[in-house]
Amino acid sequence: MKWSFWLVIWSWFSSLATAEKPVNFVFFLVDDLGWADLGCAGSTFYETPHIDALAASGMRFTQAYAAASICSPTRASILTGRHPVRVGITDWIPGMNADKVKGAKFHQVEDRDDLALEEVTLAEVLREAGYATFFAGKWHLGKQGHFPEDQGFDINIGGMEAGSPPGGYYAPWRNLRLEAKAEGEYLTERLTEETVKFIEGRAKQKPFLAYLSYYNVHTPITPYEKRVGHFREKAAALAEEPEAIVEHRGVSRPRQDNADYASMVAAVDESVGAVMQCLKQQGIAEETVVIFFSDNGGLCTKPTPGPTCNLPLRAGKGWLYEGGIREPLIVRAPGVTKPGSLCDEPVVSMDFFPTMLELAGLPARPDLHVDGLSLMPKLRGMEAGGNRELVWHYPHYHGSTWTPGAAIRSGDWKLLELWETDEIELYDLAHDVGEQKNLAAENPEKVRELRTRLKVWQEAMHAPMPQPR
Repeated sequence: MKWSFWLVIWSWFSSLATAEKPVNFVFFLVDDLGWADLGCAGSTFYETPHIDALAASGMRFTQAYAAASICSPTRASILTGRHPVRVGITDWIPGMNADKVKGAKFHQVEDRDDLALEEVTLAEVLREAGYATFFAGKWHLGKQGHFPEDQGFDINIGGMEAGSPPGGYYAPWRNLRLEAKAEGEYLTERLTEETVKFIEGRAKQKPFLAYLSYYNVHTPITPYEKRVGHFREKAAALAEEPEAIVEHRGVSRPRQDNADYASMVAAVDESVGAVMQCLKQQGIAEETVVIFFSDNGGLCTKPTPGPTCNLPLRAGKGWLYEGGIREPLIVRAPGVTKPGSLCDEPVVSMDFFPTMLELAGLPARPDLHVDGLSLMPKLRGMEAGGNRELVWHYPHYHGSTWTPGAAIRSGDWKLLELWETDEIELYDLAHDVGEQKNLAAENPEKVRELRTRLKVWQEAMHAPMPQPR
């Protein structure tokens, strides 16, 4: 009891100290980066020294989840603190039409093609609190009229409706919010330059949010010419490639060996290094919280193997196995996170909104970020109590060969419903992170319990369900 009392007092004083000197935020969001795609996460083929250094200076989360296995819903969840089902975006925009899927069992499930302007975003709340707000890169949350500048960002560099870079990664590209400066200019370098320019030219009396949302490493997989030669040599030295891993109707890449993809990861790493160097040169590194995250799992599983491998996790982008939803997450919060620390507890993309408000010394807005929980106790190294449940609802078909279904995680138990094939799968993630041993037949009570909880959640959220043809 005494310890709890002093913990509350210490937290209160910490909040006061934070409020006296507002912190800045840099949010790195990488597109399609896999959980295992970083050196600090165990990759030996990809090279990410700057991101690894960021992890060494903050906290790395080993069980961080995207709210969806595809991009647009997760992006909406970050900005609103609300589950994708709650904001009405359950597929990437505009999604895959079920009518074009040969032999599809279900009709198309319709959802929104933009983030409603009525939603109050993190950027809007921070701007109201006096923050300068900057966005660069991929938006993918609606057409003109629903761009970043319509959702709380003062500046929008390159954010529009496209999910992949319009016109490619090298200029001349076709982007309504980013005109190329020169032939052959590389998109990621330009977005980085614009972010650095914003940080350097900011009004120093105002705190800021710089949200750098990379188009990398999304398709089209395009070599970053400055680095690809090194990785091609590295790939040539590997032993013969093992056979692809069969995944229902698709196949997964069995190892990380794609040189072009590796060079795209390297481009992101160099960008992170450049921004971190800018913060240091501006003398604000210790006043700036840095968050690094990915919007969904690495593209691994398709009709033919994708460009990356998420092992030991199963499958990839589009799938509700761990490879499709578990993400790399690093948070560097000076004075809060212990350098080089790890958090092994589940967290999810809705959590960023309340976390950033608390770090900024601003009051929580549970009316807005209703599905998110502040990560502050975890960032401070405190043990969390209770058993948090996480739900993923993906009632659509996807080009990865995923078919409609849903998943729920409760403690270390995870249940998947695959509606196309009427299959139920149950895994104990504590002992089987690769989801290889289906325990459903051995644990009928747990299956009934989790299926009931999933159904109750879907009904309470008015989750859209696919209708049979």
